[in-house]
Amino acid sequence: MPNQGDQFIVELKETNIDWGTYRYTNSRPQITGECYIPIPSKAAHQYRIFNSKHTQGKDVLGQNIFNARSTDGYFVGIVKSSGNSRGGDPYAKNLSGKGNLRAFNYWFNQMNVTVGTRIKVEWTSPTDILFTII
Repeated sequence: MPNQGDQFIVELKETNIDWGTYRYTNSRPQITGECYIPIPSKAAHQYRIFNSKHTQGKDVLGQNIFNARSTDGYFVGIVKSSGNSRGGDPYAKNLSGKGNLRAFNYWFNQMNVTVGTRIKVEWTSPTDILFTII
């Protein structure tokens, strides 16, 4: 589980910004506005950022869900760490709104996020994340 001061920086790609419409699968309908913040595999392992495989399918604060806000004030909410790089892997590869893949959409639009935008993800406590667009 992450600790205060743990952090990483990611550079957003088109798939992160337009997940709902820019995907390599047709397993579900396209949904405008879905987006997420990727978690580098190295950071997931180093800081023990888990998905719900690790929590037996439950949402546990500080393990796979976190309180989050952005330094600019446009995002406040609960985020969930999810996905994996290999089937059954307990380490997460994405951060998105808990139950809402559109949660970052308003923030991204207000801050004119584009491909190449960099975001610092920093834990201010084991249960709280601060996002900073840099």
